[in-house]
Amino acid sequence: MTLLTRIAEPGCGCGATDHPYGLVTIDEAVARIMQSASAVAETEEMPLAATSGRILAEPVRAQAAVPPFDNSAMDGYAINTGSLTGAGPWRLDVIARIAAGRVDHTRIGAGEAAQIFTGAPIPQGADAVVMQEDVDVLDGSIFISKKITPYTHIRTAGEDMLAGATIVPSGRNITAREIAACAAAGAARLRVHRRLRVALVVTGDEVNSAGRPRNSAGIWDVNTPMLSALIATAGIDLVDVETGKDNRDALRQQLADLATRVDLIVTTGGISVGEEDHVKPALKDLGATMVFSGVAMKPGKPVSYGRLGQAHWLGLPGNPLSAFVTWQLFGTVLCRALTGDTASPARRRHVVLSKPLSHRYGRCELRLAEISGFDGLGREIVHVAQATHSGRVAQLPFADGLILIPADTEGLPQGALVEFQPF
Repeated sequence: MTLLTRIAEPGCGCGATDHPYGLVTIDEAVARIMQSASAVAETEEMPLAATSGRILAEPVRAQAAVPPFDNSAMDGYAINTGSLTGAGPWRLDVIARIAAGRVDHTRIGAGEAAQIFTGAPIPQGADAVVMQEDVDVLDGSIFISKKITPYTHIRTAGEDMLAGATIVPSGRNITAREIAACAAAGAARLRVHRRLRVALVVTGDEVNSAGRPRNSAGIWDVNTPMLSALIATAGIDLVDVETGKDNRDALRQQLADLATRVDLIVTTGGISVGEEDHVKPALKDLGATMVFSGVAMKPGKPVSYGRLGQAHWLGLPGNPLSAFVTWQLFGTVLCRALTGDTASPARRRHVVLSKPLSHRYGRCELRLAEISGFDGLGREIVHVAQATHSGRVAQLPFADGLILIPADTEGLPQGALVEFQPF
């Protein structure tokens, strides 16, 4: 047996107090988001079948016992095991036929049996079901050659759910699994949190819609379609996708308007310290509260989060890989908090490097990683690029997640254990 050292938090190694520029660690940024964000208060009631992907606002309790009565788990014959005395085989007279869904008042006495089908109620006097494959049938009677113990092939009332028991707690993301349990509990309608209203603002005069003509200084827009796909899930309503205004005053008015209409504003680009970076100055003009401004990580150091009135703001870097990584780490956490989703995020786990890597000392680095198999000890092996380039996305389709390289590490050998954060 191989023992692995427990992953300690913060695992990225970026927790030193001497980081420049007041940067926070990845784990501190996540903690601040969780402290600042809470679920939207409004809820709505919906038909059960329409709730997939929504977040449950009230627990679902079983309206009755499930199953509501003792029933047969097999096609066969309901018997009273007290009839099987002495040496077998035993002959029992078949006195009834009981199908699922049929109300039946048959009573099984000594030396009697009833043909029964899966899901049918167990008749009075019976305490077991013998499968039809295990009997011989002749002239209206069955012959049993093996002893049957009480409650064989019987589903007892309430063995799945007891009346009043909590079946699905509030805060669960509703999937087919939850829908199945709620239907069995008798819940025809569920109360869910309303969908989160989100606006996406993409800055950058150089971006053009993918495939459209561009000048010699232009690039195709990656962030708009990528982030739209990431944001627009079943529990989120992406109500606005806009291009950021190209000056401070216009952008200030744009953000002020959005803050009155949505719960969350997501911006990309314009959050560094250059003369063309207008997002933070515009927010400052509006009196926004900054919860954190920059994280000690690569890529994505400028990522920031704050509040503008009742709205939340998440500022992602403009480089597409940086935007993707910071959304995975912080955007998903923020949306879970705002939608009331109490599910635990995908947990980091240990994996093994397929080859050595080098790293520049100073910041926690996240690199795209592809699970490539298992080693002789059954541990997952990851293939990792030799460098992180915040503007490159060609390897995204092949990545399964990110590895975290500690800030104080200059290199790791082949076979080293590293932390892996799945998407």
